[in-house]
Amino acid sequence: MSAPLAAAPVPDPALALESLPLPVACFDAEGRWASLNEAAEEWLNLSSTGVRGLAPEDRALIARLRTDPGLGALVAQAAAADEPVLHAAVQFQTSDRADRWTTRQAAVHLCALPGRGVVAAILPAAAGDAAMPRRAARSAIGMAEMLAHEIRNPLAGIRGAAQLLATDLSPDDRELADLIVAESRRIVALLDEVERFGDTSPPRLQAVNIHDILERARRSILLADGAPGLRIVTDYDPSLPPALADPDRIMQVALNLLQNAVQAISGAPSAVPGTIRLRTAWDGALRNPDGAHLPIQLEVEDDGPGIPPRIADQVFEPFVSGRENGTGLGLALAGKIVTDHGGLIRAESRPGRTVLRVSLPQAGKGGG
Repeated sequence: MSAPLAAAPVPDPALALESLPLPVACFDAEGRWASLNEAAEEWLNLSSTGVRGLAPEDRALIARLRTDPGLGALVAQAAAADEPVLHAAVQFQTSDRADRWTTRQAAVHLCALPGRGVVAAILPAAAGDAAMPRRAARSAIGMAEMLAHEIRNPLAGIRGAAQLLATDLSPDDRELADLIVAESRRIVALLDEVERFGDTSPPRLQAVNIHDILERARRSILLADGAPGLRIVTDYDPSLPPALADPDRIMQVALNLLQNAVQAISGAPSAVPGTIRLRTAWDGALRNPDGAHLPIQLEVEDDGPGIPPRIADQVFEPFVSGRENGTGLGLALAGKIVTDHGGLIRAESRPGRTVLRVSLPQAGKGGG
């Protein structure tokens, strides 16, 4: 029998949250306040020790903090949900010792930790700030990126220990050890997605034939054979001029959108093979919020069951997924890449037809 390996150090989530620059509040399994990091103490004008053990709507606390919707209801909703919950506009009213009240808006991301409670990340909104949802997503990913870095080392130790143990186990026990290794690899793949999302380097823009990229992505998806019998139909505008884009990153967008469509079709309760339509078009009138032209249009359409209504307005938020065991990072990464190009990405969905539409600038226009 191999000598037992020393246990890998497990990162302390409290220390990780404490170092974050954004306000984070933790609630226990009963929905009571458990802790605040330093940024939350300052933003809410509360102390972690002062609120610990109190219910969000405790009378003593209401004299210092009020929210609309009520914080207790938000925590309860997150605790009962199968995935993280985003509330894009929560009103916070905080009071100082002179009984002067301050009203501010924030987005709140809440995530349940099974058996341990709920973590709420508060993303303050500047007055009149239309970019708040985008920064909220990036702040959430920043937190995830930091935690991902801390998770890698102990995860490698767990996987290595399981592989060593498997050599001396019976076939039945070896199956369990193999399961540990397989799940560890799956988590590593998720961490890789998180790190790609956290890439802040600017896109390397150049003139790109969007049809070449779509064809490469289409062939890659068909070779992967994720949905037997799948059809990918193309409807390209041959007169479309080159787009101004980073070819590698737009390839990632195309793959993510196609993979999302394949997964939607695969999960449909139908024996009929699904169909995906790849379409390109020109729209000379479309502009982004800064006024830049975005005439190059590409669409990925599938005939799956559609986006669940409960997440219809959050499909490009990280960690929001309509699938069991979905990471919720594929569309979020696509959205980030398109936004970094100054483009737009939108979703339209109903049962039997979901369209994901990307709008990009033309090369030679506005700097290409």
